[in-house]
Amino acid sequence: MNYKSEEAAERLKQIGYNILSICRDELYFSMRYMDVALSSFQYVMDVNVSPFGTDGYHIYFHPGQLGGLYKENRILTNRGYLHMVLHCIFRHLWKRTPNDRYWNLSCDIAVEHIIDGCDLRPVRFSRSLLRRETYRKLEADGHVLNAERIFHILSEWDLDDKELKIMEEEFYMDDHRYWEGENQKRPPESSCEQKWREIDEKMETDLETFSKESSEQSGGFLGELKAENRGRHDYREFLRKFSVFHEEMKADPDTFDYGFYSYGLSLYGNMPLIEPLETREAYKVEEFVIVLDTSMSCSGKLIRRFLEETYNVLQENDSFFRKVNIHIIQCDEKVHEDVRITSGKELEEYMAHFRLYGEGGTDFRPAFTYVDELIKSGGFTNLKGLIYFTDGYGIYPEQMPPYRTAFVFLEEDFRDVDVPSWAIRLVIREDSIKEEGFGH
Repeated sequence: MNYKSEEAAERLKQIGYNILSICRDELYFSMRYMDVALSSFQYVMDVNVSPFGTDGYHIYFHPGQLGGLYKENRILTNRGYLHMVLHCIFRHLWKRTPNDRYWNLSCDIAVEHIIDGCDLRPVRFSRSLLRRETYRKLEADGHVLNAERIFHILSEWDLDDKELKIMEEEFYMDDHRYWEGENQKRPPESSCEQKWREIDEKMETDLETFSKESSEQSGGFLGELKAENRGRHDYREFLRKFSVFHEEMKADPDTFDYGFYSYGLSLYGNMPLIEPLETREAYKVEEFVIVLDTSMSCSGKLIRRFLEETYNVLQENDSFFRKVNIHIIQCDEKVHEDVRITSGKELEEYMAHFRLYGEGGTDFRPAFTYVDELIKSGGFTNLKGLIYFTDGYGIYPEQMPPYRTAFVFLEEDFRDVDVPSWAIRLVIREDSIKEEGFGH
């Protein structure tokens, strides 16, 4: 009896393996750029899962439920397989939120939105009215719909328990129980997450080059990959990268010569010889430009938050040189204002009376032309960088300027745009721009 039970279990396991292998192969023939991702799992039978789930390393399947789903419609199993792959590609498994129920739903909606947007035979399936209406509402603001953005929107909807259950049932595809990291069969989270990070970066390159035709059939997949792979940065750390190695007149305790000190004591008995250096080298902000996009599409609240954080960074820990040369330029389709800042006091005064000018269309070129003219006229001696705060809609310069340039987006206002290859794309996390008053 025991032998027959083991034989039956082995048969069920093999059937499950075959079904998942068929799904993998069908997806591969339509999405060749996903070859590594689709083949990155070991299959494990687990009667506790419903109907399948992943920990980033294994795909666990319930033999009866998987077989029933495949018998009902093999497209559903294809979609389920792809659904789990996308969770891994976007690293949903390794992110946490205070509300796991909303987060799980947001992740499911994010990947189902991508799959429903794919015009590919193995996953093509009619969408319900609830899905169409949900997508319509989520797409209203035109942003790329990643899980984080969907989570933010769903939180604002304030769904009651009944509405939330209906949404969960509609978008449920896989079991998320293995996301908790308690499974002993999985490798360390850091190595597994890094593996998927490398897979999705390679996939983005393939989609943009060798598989362009396939990417056009993949709906918003490429846009989602780009949005996910653009690093979210701490603005404070970014600003430090624009600092300049500079010598200023100030004693440097790190270069104190103890040998010279001891020699004085031995020679005179009670008179040490001290000769600290009169200069030291330090990393500090010296010359750079901040350009504010004041077009209609960029809100004054976001600009103010950006400037407040800039102020807080610059006034920390003696961040200024004795002389600074910082230009804050307001520009939409033309330059409206240029304020030169030479000290922390001037910056504080500027922020106290800050107001926006412009609100026309967006053209980035006039600001660059203006800065080039400042350089020619001697307005800068060693300009190292330009930071352009914008939502990204506008006309970019074709030529690379002789100074580093970064286009900065707040994550909450980020749009997928074609920033020139010579510029830094910087997406700032919402929690890195603090809503504080000046000087805090």
